[in-house]
Amino acid sequence: MAGNNIRVLIVEDDLRIAEVNRRFVEKVEGYEVVGIATNGQEARDQLELLQPDLVLLDIYFPDMDGLDFLSVIKEEFPACDCIMLTAAKEVDTVVEAIRYGVFDFITKPLIFARLQQTLQNYQEFRQKVREWKQDREQISQAQIDELIARTGTKKPTEARVVKGIDQITLDKIAGFLLQTQEATTELVSKETGISRSTARRYLEYLVAIGEAVADLSYGVVGRPERVYRRVSQPKE
Repeated sequence: MAGNNIRVLIVEDDLRIAEVNRRFVEKVEGYEVVGIATNGQEARDQLELLQPDLVLLDIYFPDMDGLDFLSVIKEEFPACDCIMLTAAKEVDTVVEAIRYGVFDFITKPLIFARLQQTLQNYQEFRQKVREWKQDREQISQAQIDELIARTGTKKPTEARVVKGIDQITLDKIAGFLLQTQEATTELVSKETGISRSTARRYLEYLVAIGEAVADLSYGVVGRPERVYRRVSQPKE
């Protein structure tokens, strides 16, 4: 694999889940999994030996607490970033992970499109940091805002506090829109098995948070229909 790939360590006590996560990660161009650790000692040893760029970390382990280990990563391996992939959804857990500086927090069952978007965000984040370090010693407020916007913790948190928006359903629809590039309410309803009114509500929410845009499509006959398209991350 290319020497400039982002090197990932998966810390997950269930080997079957770890293998699924490995396959998901390596489907994204520019990433390679350099190790899998199933307990705290293995995780610490591999961090020291492999020096990964990114850790995919669960919370529940027989011999350690994932949040405690996250603090170890931040204190002893400050150049290593972390994305949490876990079934834990308690508010305190999510808040604590964000306070420790986790790049993103993704709940299980893992949806590939959601992980893919986060990994692409992380690539762009690292690229932007490299560019700015080479070009200047200081950055503007607008550039700081751009860096923060590229992290994954902002949008999932927003989705949890909006009444009537379920994160799993939102990820499913966002992933479908990412695959098809554009879709109507009727198509999303048909492909995901939800009602048209529900599909419309989620699609309009994606538009509201800036992850999609909507245009009117004028057919030969009948009323114009809204067509939704996924918004790509800005690249410079």
